[in-house]
Amino acid sequence: MGLFAIADLHFSFAADKPMDIFGENWKNHSERIIENWKQVVGEEDTVLLPGDLSWGMRMEDAAADLDVIYGLPGRKILLGGNHDYWWKSSSKLEARYPGMRFLKNDDDCYEDWAICGSRGWLCPNDRQFTEQDRKIYEREQIRLRLSLDAAMKKGAEQIILMMHFPPMNDRMEDSAFTALFQEYPVKKVVYGHLHGAESHARGFQGERDGVEYLLTAADYLDFCPKRIL
Repeated sequence: MGLFAIADLHFSFAADKPMDIFGENWKNHSERIIENWKQVVGEEDTVLLPGDLSWGMRMEDAAADLDVIYGLPGRKILLGGNHDYWWKSSSKLEARYPGMRFLKNDDDCYEDWAICGSRGWLCPNDRQFTEQDRKIYEREQIRLRLSLDAAMKKGAEQIILMMHFPPMNDRMEDSAFTALFQEYPVKKVVYGHLHGAESHARGFQGERDGVEYLLTAADYLDFCPKRIL
């Protein structure tokens, strides 16, 4: 069994939202993700999906995309991104898609690893950060702590954390999110959201303070799930 991750699927099987307007490398990206996924992920594997899964605004629009994800090999643990407006009730989603885990303010597991997560947000000192962003940034800290505390109540000794936004600003400075990682046994952080070579370069990767950071945006991974364990 293996653990994989890929963020930013940006599926749009029920909507006209071609992603190649963001670059030629996005042409037919959905088909490429599906083909690559089937080649590298087996039924006994688990895939982390850190947000921006479907362009659907409502559940009836996103259903076509979630149906495709549901039919792909492996167990899936999903996290909401800033474009996942269709995500309203995790319990209803899990009832509709048995076996898929829609993570929100709670935790899951892979073997002896706890899986936690929160969408995150822009961090202070980011070039786009505003006072309105600060409110969301502070709220996401609360949600992240809820997820981490849920894992600790079950005796978690090592945690893999999913975020949609990078947990640092575009200067790669520490944040309230990275400070939280130091309070808990967080060993790996996977995130997405950043698209294009210029943005990819602003995402911290590697190890800092005992935590390994991995950018798993689909275009950074050439639209193929990345094995992380």
